[in-house]
Amino acid sequence: VGARLRPPCLLLAPAVTAAAEGAAAYCPSPRPRRGAAPARPAGEPGEPHVSWVMKLSPQQAPLYGDCVVTVLLAEEDKVEDDAIFYLIFSGSTLYHCTSTRKVSSDTLETIAPGHDCCETVKVLPCASREGLPVFVVAEEDFHFVQDEAYDAAQFLATSAGNQQALNFTRFLDRSGPPSRDVNSLDEKVALAFRHLKLPAEWNVLGTDHTLHDGGPRETLMHFAVRLGLLRLTWFLLQKPGGRGALSIHNKEGATPVSLALERGYHELHQLLTEENAGEPDSWSSLSYEIPYGDCSVRHHRELDIYTLTSESESHREPHGDSCTGHISKLMNIQQQLMVRESFHF
Repeated sequence: VGARLRPPCLLLAPAVTAAAEGAAAYCPSPRPRRGAAPARPAGEPGEPHVSWVMKLSPQQAPLYGDCVVTVLLAEEDKVEDDAIFYLIFSGSTLYHCTSTRKVSSDTLETIAPGHDCCETVKVLPCASREGLPVFVVAEEDFHFVQDEAYDAAQFLATSAGNQQALNFTRFLDRSGPPSRDVNSLDEKVALAFRHLKLPAEWNVLGTDHTLHDGGPRETLMHFAVRLGLLRLTWFLLQKPGGRGALSIHNKEGATPVSLALERGYHELHQLLTEENAGEPDSWSSLSYEIPYGDCSVRHHRELDIYTLTSESESHREPHGDSCTGHISKLMNIQQQLMVRESFHF
């Protein structure tokens, strides 16, 4: 379902096409679109729906999510001060519940969750007020798509250890993305890479252990450092083979460390050479996963948005009771996490 790469990722398009079969293991298959259940008060499935006018902006997100979604309400549907809103993203196999941030009386913000396949899902805004049932106040379609960054991450993941493919990327040295686009490219590719379901045996240096002899060759780490991709470099450092790649010379005799120094990427060089270097500040602007039992919980620190993801109930449409259950669970998790964090100060 992925689109062909366009600038700055257009440069990878021929290799992405050639690697399509190899990337199949990383590529989620589309699921059939699900129908929508009428919006209704939670716990009262027979009641008429509440007809608010809502617009989502944007109306789609990449599979890896983590982008801001704005909820615009009609003038007559202004949010009361004591109302708390959650969004339910109901897909064919996954069900996401996100908290929101109130921007104004008619505008909310949330963070798009990461999804498992390209499909159209239903988004249900739910209003919660103390002493009242949770109401599903509207309903809108939302699309999860495979974008250029996801294509690029797939190509890079399947190219680890593939010298022909990695040498192909060398021409980015001469015709790379404009400096103003590097930060956006870095963030998106790092998010997409993080979202891929990499095999347990995946290694930055490739899975062919006969190539792990330290001989001269290109690595994914050379690629990330050459373009100054700080977030992607940090991600690769956490993976098997990441640290080992730092001492490997390419055919020109350059290591990732020497490339960072040569190009004046001081923060990147510091990240590669300091023994106890922490995550870069730019990484903290992304959502991160919080271990919490059998749930998948993510927190976007910058906007303070929480997301709870679980498997959808098989062959069942979203309904008031399920919305209430997921919202209650997320509210409890938020409270427990805030208590946990307070002990750290």
